[in-house]
Amino acid sequence: MTDKSIMRQGFIKVEPITKGWSEDKKYCVTKADGTKYLLRISPASHFESRKALFAMLEKVAVLKIPMCMPIEFGTCSDTALFQGGVYSLQSWIDGEDLETVLPLLSETEQYVLGFKSGEILKAIHTISAPETNANGACVEDWEPRFNRKTDYKIKKYHECGLRFNGDEHVLAYIEENRYLLKSRPQCFQHGDYHVGNMMMENGELKIIDFDRYDFGDPWEEFNRIVWSAAACPHFATGQLRGYFGGEPPIEFWKLLAFYIASNALSSIYWAVPFGQSDLDTMMKQSQDVLAWFNNMRNPVPTWYLKEWESKKV
Repeated sequence: MTDKSIMRQGFIKVEPITKGWSEDKKYCVTKADGTKYLLRISPASHFESRKALFAMLEKVAVLKIPMCMPIEFGTCSDTALFQGGVYSLQSWIDGEDLETVLPLLSETEQYVLGFKSGEILKAIHTISAPETNANGACVEDWEPRFNRKTDYKIKKYHECGLRFNGDEHVLAYIEENRYLLKSRPQCFQHGDYHVGNMMMENGELKIIDFDRYDFGDPWEEFNRIVWSAAACPHFATGQLRGYFGGEPPIEFWKLLAFYIASNALSSIYWAVPFGQSDLDTMMKQSQDVLAWFNNMRNPVPTWYLKEWESKKV
């Protein structure tokens, strides 16, 4: 589809969306009948990756996941409005950010929403990782793949010149628990699954922003639960219960601590280019992580509300 055919859609209103970290240009576009859509424009150099993303969104949509449904994908020419590149058109979610809604809800409502988000994630993880990559080679086993990623994070953390208090506990936990990566399965991952990428529309939970999708250990997906837990422990607890259909196994807790420890290191050097405010946020999060896991001595974090199940109504 070309830019000319985009214009034929008859959009009468085009509103830029500035929220989010993506380099894509995003718009809320409206047709004459009042129907709204999400229009995303990516640089032309991203054609293959955005095409692959759109194809994955179509697979996720088949599962009836509550999300922005993929409608069209193509390229657009250089016009004053769209500035050229690759576009995708998706259904519009006319709702509120979950981060805004959660504090206004009861603890039980927060838990129930978290439970639903866990069930949704479980469905997303039913999409298997491909057996071969784009070059036809077999997909690498998870253990060597993530060990290499972990080695890189440790190296970059040491090179950035910044340290957080208690990092020796994080580094030790990683070295002592690499064996947990052995024989882990791989599946499709949302890539950034937390309350910041969820919305509420007419009382229904919606999942947004699959831009960072990947394939890997399904339990690694919970490395972003730190954001949900900090915002709302009842939601985070419910999410785990919804995903596992009950109490998470101890093997999960140990791996969760491993993945969160790994992220605690990479978040520091990641934040440096964004300025002091983001760096302060990540430094604080590192201290939260150490407190939650008792300096990495207890894999079950303190924000997990083990007794809440009996209070659920």
